[in-house]
Amino acid sequence: MPTGPSPTARALRALEILQARPGTTADQLASALGVTERAARRYVGILREAGIPVESARGPYGGYRLGRGTRLPPVVFTQEQALGLVMAVLDGQPAAIDPDDLVGAALAKVIRALPETIGRQAAALRAHVSAASDRRSARPDPATMSTLVAAVADRRRVLITYRAESGEQWDAEVDPWAVVVRYGRWYLLCHSHRADAIRTYRVDRIRATRHTPHGFTPPDDLDPVAALEENLGTGWKYLTRVVFHAPREKVAPWVRPPMGRLEPDGDRCVLVGSTRNPAMYAQEWLATVPFDFVVEEGPELRAAVATVAARFSKALPPPAPGTGWTAR
Repeated sequence: MPTGPSPTARALRALEILQARPGTTADQLASALGVTERAARRYVGILREAGIPVESARGPYGGYRLGRGTRLPPVVFTQEQALGLVMAVLDGQPAAIDPDDLVGAALAKVIRALPETIGRQAAALRAHVSAASDRRSARPDPATMSTLVAAVADRRRVLITYRAESGEQWDAEVDPWAVVVRYGRWYLLCHSHRADAIRTYRVDRIRATRHTPHGFTPPDDLDPVAALEENLGTGWKYLTRVVFHAPREKVAPWVRPPMGRLEPDGDRCVLVGSTRNPAMYAQEWLATVPFDFVVEEGPELRAAVATVAARFSKALPPPAPGTGWTAR
Protein backbone atom coordinates (compact mmCIF):
# COMPACT_ATOMS: atom_id res chain seq x y z
CA MET A 1 0.00 0.00 0.00
CA PRO A 2 1.50 3.40 -0.91
CA THR A 3 1.91 5.70 2.08
CA GLY A 4 2.50 9.01 0.30
CA PRO A 5 0.16 11.19 -1.80
CA SER A 6 -0.85 9.77 -5.15
CA PRO A 7 0.32 11.37 -8.44
CA THR A 8 -3.22 12.69 -8.94
CA ALA A 9 -3.23 14.31 -5.50
CA ARG A 10 0.16 15.86 -6.16
CA ALA A 11 -0.96 17.18 -9.55
CA LEU A 12 -4.02 18.80 -7.95
CA ARG A 13 -1.78 20.25 -5.25
CA ALA A 14 0.49 21.65 -7.98
CA LEU A 15 -2.55 23.28 -9.58
CA GLU A 16 -3.50 24.82 -6.24
CA ILE A 17 0.02 26.22 -5.79
CA LEU A 18 0.10 27.76 -9.29
CA GLN A 19 -3.31 29.30 -8.71
CA ALA A 20 -2.20 30.90 -5.43
CA ARG A 21 1.34 31.87 -6.48
CA PRO A 22 1.70 32.67 -10.20
CA GLY A 23 5.34 32.66 -11.28
CA THR A 24 6.30 29.66 -9.12
CA THR A 25 9.53 28.13 -10.40
CA ALA A 26 10.12 24.40 -10.89
CA ASP A 27 12.44 24.41 -7.88
CA GLN A 28 9.85 26.14 -5.67
CA LEU A 29 7.13 23.78 -6.88
CA ALA A 30 9.30 20.78 -6.14
CA SER A 31 10.00 22.05 -2.62
CA ALA A 32 6.31 22.64 -1.93
CA LEU A 33 5.38 19.17 -3.20
CA GLY A 34 8.28 17.42 -1.49
CA VAL A 35 9.57 15.90 -4.73
CA THR A 36 12.47 16.37 -7.12
CA GLU A 37 12.48 19.16 -9.69
CA ARG A 38 12.14 16.56 -12.44
CA ALA A 39 9.02 15.14 -10.77
CA ALA A 40 7.57 18.64 -10.38
CA ARG A 41 7.92 19.18 -14.14
CA ARG A 42 6.16 15.87 -14.68
CA TYR A 43 3.17 17.04 -12.63
CA VAL A 44 3.04 20.21 -14.72
CA GLY A 45 2.93 17.93 -17.75
CA ILE A 46 0.03 16.00 -16.24
CA LEU A 47 -1.92 19.24 -15.84
CA ARG A 48 -1.25 20.19 -19.43
CA GLU A 49 -2.39 16.75 -20.63
CA ALA A 50 -5.61 17.31 -18.69
CA GLY A 51 -6.26 20.44 -20.77
CA ILE A 52 -5.20 23.00 -18.16
CA PRO A 53 -3.02 25.65 -19.84
CA VAL A 54 0.12 26.08 -17.75
CA GLU A 55 2.40 28.70 -19.23
CA SER A 56 6.12 28.93 -18.49
CA ALA A 57 8.65 31.72 -18.87
CA ARG A 58 12.43 31.70 -18.52
CA GLY A 59 14.59 34.25 -16.76
CA PRO A 60 14.76 35.76 -13.25
CA TYR A 61 11.08 36.73 -13.38
CA GLY A 62 9.95 33.54 -15.04
CA GLY A 63 8.16 30.50 -13.70
CA TYR A 64 4.87 28.70 -14.18
CA ARG A 65 1.49 30.40 -14.26
CA LEU A 66 -2.00 29.41 -15.38
CA GLY A 67 -3.17 30.72 -18.74
CA ARG A 68 -5.83 33.41 -18.96
CA GLY A 69 -9.40 32.23 -18.73
CA THR A 70 -8.45 28.94 -17.07
CA ARG A 71 -11.49 27.19 -15.63
CA LEU A 72 -10.42 25.58 -12.39
CA PRO A 73 -11.98 22.51 -10.79
CA PRO A 74 -13.87 22.85 -7.48
CA VAL A 75 -11.82 23.65 -4.40
CA VAL A 76 -10.15 20.52 -3.03
CA PHE A 77 -9.28 20.07 0.64
CA THR A 78 -6.96 17.54 2.21
CA GLN A 79 -8.29 15.73 5.27
CA GLU A 80 -6.12 17.86 7.55
CA GLN A 81 -7.28 21.09 5.89
CA ALA A 82 -10.97 20.12 6.16
CA LEU A 83 -10.74 19.16 9.83
CA GLY A 84 -8.66 22.25 10.58
CA LEU A 85 -11.32 24.43 8.94
CA VAL A 86 -14.13 22.86 11.00
CA MET A 87 -12.07 23.23 14.19
CA ALA A 88 -11.33 26.89 13.46
CA VAL A 89 -15.01 27.66 12.79
CA LEU A 90 -16.20 25.95 15.98
CA ASP A 91 -13.44 27.57 18.01
CA GLY A 92 -14.39 31.01 16.70
CA GLN A 93 -18.16 30.50 16.83
CA PRO A 94 -19.32 27.60 19.03
CA ALA A 95 -22.93 28.19 17.92
CA ALA A 96 -21.94 26.83 14.48
CA ILE A 97 -22.62 23.36 15.88
CA ASP A 98 -26.29 24.22 15.29
CA PRO A 99 -27.19 23.93 11.57
CA ASP A 100 -29.75 26.73 12.03
CA ASP A 101 -26.98 29.16 12.98
CA LEU A 102 -25.89 31.51 10.18
CA VAL A 103 -22.28 30.27 10.20
CA GLY A 104 -23.45 26.75 10.99
CA ALA A 105 -25.53 26.68 7.81
CA ALA A 106 -22.53 27.86 5.78
CA LEU A 107 -20.31 25.23 7.40
CA ALA A 108 -22.87 22.53 6.54
CA LYS A 109 -22.68 23.53 2.87
CA VAL A 110 -18.90 23.26 2.89
CA ILE A 111 -19.05 19.82 4.52
CA ARG A 112 -21.63 18.58 1.98
CA ALA A 113 -19.36 19.70 -0.87
CA LEU A 114 -16.39 17.68 0.42
CA PRO A 115 -15.51 14.24 -1.00
CA GLU A 116 -17.25 11.46 0.91
CA THR A 117 -14.26 10.17 2.88
CA ILE A 118 -13.14 13.62 3.99
CA GLY A 119 -16.66 14.97 4.43
CA ARG A 120 -17.63 12.05 6.66
CA GLN A 121 -14.85 12.85 9.15
CA ALA A 122 -15.57 16.58 9.07
CA ALA A 123 -19.27 15.91 9.70
CA ALA A 124 -18.41 13.55 12.56
CA LEU A 125 -16.17 16.14 14.15
CA ARG A 126 -18.92 18.73 14.00
CA ALA A 127 -21.58 16.31 15.29
CA HIS A 128 -19.65 14.95 18.27
CA VAL A 129 -17.72 17.95 19.54
CA SER A 130 -18.99 20.23 22.28
CA ALA A 131 -18.00 23.88 22.44
CA ALA A 132 -18.36 26.35 25.30
CA SER A 133 -19.10 29.91 24.29
CA ASP A 134 -16.46 32.52 25.07
CA ARG A 135 -18.00 35.05 27.45
CA ARG A 136 -15.61 37.69 26.14
CA SER A 137 -16.40 37.21 22.46
CA ALA A 138 -19.00 39.23 20.60
CA ARG A 139 -20.23 38.62 17.06
CA PRO A 140 -20.61 41.68 14.86
CA ASP A 141 -23.32 41.98 12.24
CA PRO A 142 -22.00 40.53 8.92
CA ALA A 143 -23.53 43.40 6.93
CA THR A 144 -21.77 45.98 9.13
CA MET A 145 -18.52 44.05 8.84
CA SER A 146 -18.86 43.90 5.04
CA THR A 147 -19.37 47.66 4.82
CA LEU A 148 -16.39 48.41 7.07
CA VAL A 149 -14.02 46.02 5.28
CA ALA A 150 -15.00 47.55 1.93
CA ALA A 151 -14.35 51.04 3.32
CA VAL A 152 -10.93 49.95 4.63
CA ALA A 153 -10.03 48.46 1.25
CA ASP A 154 -11.29 51.50 -0.69
CA ARG A 155 -9.82 54.00 1.82
CA ARG A 156 -13.21 55.65 2.09
CA ARG A 157 -14.31 57.65 5.15
CA VAL A 158 -17.49 56.42 6.85
CA LEU A 159 -20.06 57.79 9.28
CA ILE A 160 -20.83 55.34 12.07
CA THR A 161 -23.49 55.28 14.76
CA TYR A 162 -21.98 53.83 17.93
CA ARG A 163 -23.71 52.65 21.10
CA ALA A 164 -21.48 52.37 24.19
CA GLU A 165 -21.95 49.82 26.97
CA SER A 166 -23.53 52.56 29.09
CA GLY A 167 -26.27 53.01 26.49
CA GLU A 168 -24.99 56.35 25.25
CA GLN A 169 -25.18 56.63 21.47
CA TRP A 170 -23.48 59.03 19.07
CA ASP A 171 -22.40 59.50 15.46
CA ALA A 172 -18.74 59.77 14.45
CA GLU A 173 -17.10 60.38 11.10
CA VAL A 174 -14.02 58.16 10.93
CA ASP A 175 -11.20 57.09 8.63
CA PRO A 176 -11.34 53.27 8.94
CA TRP A 177 -7.70 52.12 9.02
CA ALA A 178 -8.17 48.43 9.83
CA VAL A 179 -10.41 45.79 11.37
CA VAL A 180 -8.60 43.80 14.08
CA VAL A 181 -9.70 40.62 15.87
CA ARG A 182 -8.52 40.45 19.47
CA TYR A 183 -9.45 37.65 21.90
CA GLY A 184 -12.76 36.90 20.19
CA ARG A 185 -13.77 40.54 19.73
CA TRP A 186 -13.71 42.58 16.53
CA TYR A 187 -12.46 46.16 16.65
CA LEU A 188 -12.40 49.04 14.19
CA LEU A 189 -9.12 50.95 14.39
CA CYS A 190 -9.68 54.41 12.97
CA HIS A 191 -9.05 58.13 13.14
CA SER A 192 -12.09 59.85 14.58
CA HIS A 193 -12.74 63.33 13.22
CA ARG A 194 -15.17 63.87 16.09
CA ALA A 195 -12.37 63.44 18.65
CA ASP A 196 -9.50 64.35 16.29
CA ALA A 197 -7.64 61.30 17.63
CA ILE A 198 -7.09 57.59 17.09
CA ARG A 199 -10.00 55.55 18.37
CA THR A 200 -10.93 51.88 18.68
CA TYR A 201 -14.58 50.87 18.42
CA ARG A 202 -16.07 47.44 18.99
CA VAL A 203 -17.72 46.43 15.74
CA ASP A 204 -20.59 44.64 17.51
CA ARG A 205 -21.60 48.01 19.01
CA ILE A 206 -21.71 49.86 15.69
CA ARG A 207 -25.40 50.28 14.92
CA ALA A 208 -25.14 51.85 11.45
CA THR A 209 -22.47 52.57 8.85
CA ARG A 210 -22.75 54.99 5.95
CA HIS A 211 -20.20 55.75 3.24
CA THR A 212 -19.11 59.33 2.58
CA PRO A 213 -17.54 60.78 -0.58
CA HIS A 214 -14.28 61.54 1.26
CA GLY A 215 -11.14 59.44 0.93
CA PHE A 216 -8.22 59.15 3.34
CA THR A 217 -4.61 57.95 3.50
CA PRO A 218 -3.63 55.69 6.41
CA PRO A 219 -0.25 56.08 8.15
CA ASP A 220 2.62 54.60 6.13
CA ASP A 221 4.05 52.64 9.07
CA LEU A 222 0.72 51.43 10.42
CA ASP A 223 0.85 48.19 12.44
CA PRO A 224 -2.87 47.58 13.12
CA VAL A 225 -2.42 45.10 15.98
CA ALA A 226 0.21 47.18 17.79
CA ALA A 227 -1.78 50.39 17.28
CA LEU A 228 -4.94 48.74 18.63
CA GLU A 229 -3.15 47.43 21.72
CA GLU A 230 -1.66 50.84 22.42
CA ASN A 231 -4.91 52.75 21.97
CA LEU A 232 -7.17 50.41 23.92
CA GLY A 233 -5.73 52.03 27.06
CA THR A 234 -6.41 55.64 26.03
CA GLY A 235 -9.41 57.85 25.48
CA TRP A 236 -11.66 56.33 28.16
CA LYS A 237 -13.74 58.17 30.74
CA TYR A 238 -11.76 57.42 33.91
CA LEU A 239 -8.09 58.46 34.12
CA THR A 240 -5.63 56.10 35.80
CA ARG A 241 -2.15 56.63 37.25
CA VAL A 242 -0.48 53.84 39.21
CA VAL A 243 3.04 53.96 40.73
CA PHE A 244 4.78 50.58 41.12
CA HIS A 245 7.62 50.20 43.63
CA ALA A 246 9.71 48.19 41.18
CA PRO A 247 11.73 49.03 38.04
CA ARG A 248 10.01 49.11 34.67
CA GLU A 249 11.77 46.00 33.31
CA LYS A 250 10.30 43.87 36.10
CA VAL A 251 6.77 45.27 35.92
CA ALA A 252 6.47 45.39 32.11
CA PRO A 253 5.80 41.63 31.61
CA TRP A 254 2.74 41.94 33.86
CA VAL A 255 1.23 44.99 32.17
CA ARG A 256 -1.13 44.57 29.21
CA PRO A 257 -1.12 47.33 26.58
CA PRO A 258 -4.77 48.30 27.30
CA MET A 259 -3.76 49.17 30.87
CA GLY A 260 -1.89 52.22 29.62
CA ARG A 261 1.66 53.44 29.07
CA LEU A 262 4.38 52.25 31.47
CA GLU A 263 7.08 54.87 32.07
CA PRO A 264 10.33 54.52 34.09
CA ASP A 265 10.75 56.66 37.22
CA GLY A 266 14.13 55.92 38.78
CA ASP A 267 13.88 52.62 40.66
CA ARG A 268 10.10 52.79 40.24
CA CYS A 269 7.77 53.03 37.26
CA VAL A 270 4.44 54.75 36.52
CA LEU A 271 1.49 53.37 34.59
CA VAL A 272 -0.58 56.12 32.97
CA GLY A 273 -3.79 55.49 31.04
CA SER A 274 -7.56 55.43 31.29
CA THR A 275 -10.38 52.92 31.59
CA ARG A 276 -14.09 52.67 31.10
CA ASN A 277 -14.40 50.08 33.88
CA PRO A 278 -12.40 50.81 37.09
CA ALA A 279 -13.74 47.69 38.84
CA MET A 280 -12.45 45.40 36.09
CA TYR A 281 -9.14 47.31 36.00
CA ALA A 282 -8.66 46.70 39.72
CA GLN A 283 -9.94 43.11 39.94
CA GLU A 284 -8.64 41.55 36.73
CA TRP A 285 -5.54 43.60 35.98
CA LEU A 286 -3.95 45.30 38.98
CA ALA A 287 -4.66 42.38 41.31
CA THR A 288 -2.47 40.10 39.18
CA VAL A 289 0.63 42.32 39.26
CA PRO A 290 3.00 40.91 41.97
CA PHE A 291 4.52 44.25 43.00
CA ASP A 292 3.53 46.89 45.56
CA PHE A 293 1.80 49.90 44.05
CA VAL A 294 0.00 53.13 44.88
CA VAL A 295 -2.97 54.44 42.92
CA GLU A 296 -2.48 58.18 42.45
CA GLU A 297 -5.35 58.68 39.96
CA GLY A 298 -8.24 58.68 39.70
CA PRO A 299 -10.78 58.51 42.52
CA GLU A 300 -12.85 55.87 40.73
CA LEU A 301 -9.89 53.50 40.47
CA ARG A 302 -8.87 54.14 44.09
CA ALA A 303 -12.39 53.26 45.21
CA ALA A 304 -12.35 50.08 43.10
CA VAL A 305 -8.99 49.01 44.59
CA ALA A 306 -10.31 49.71 48.11
CA THR A 307 -13.29 47.46 47.39
CA VAL A 308 -11.02 44.62 46.22
CA ALA A 309 -8.74 45.06 49.24
CA ALA A 310 -11.71 44.95 51.66
CA ARG A 311 -13.08 41.82 50.02
CA PHE A 312 -9.74 40.03 50.26
CA SER A 313 -9.30 41.11 53.89
CA LYS A 314 -12.69 39.62 54.79
CA ALA A 315 -11.61 36.34 53.21
CA LEU A 316 -8.92 35.85 55.88
CA PRO A 317 -9.83 34.12 59.16
CA PRO A 318 -9.06 36.03 62.38
CA PRO A 319 -5.66 35.17 63.91
CA ALA A 320 -5.55 32.51 66.59
CA PRO A 321 -5.17 33.90 70.13
CA GLY A 322 -1.54 34.32 71.16
CA THR A 323 -0.07 33.87 67.67
CA GLY A 324 0.58 37.55 67.19
CA TRP A 325 -0.26 37.16 63.50
CA THR A 326 -2.14 39.98 61.86
CA ALA A 327 -3.42 40.35 58.33
CA ARG A 328 -1.70 42.92 56.18
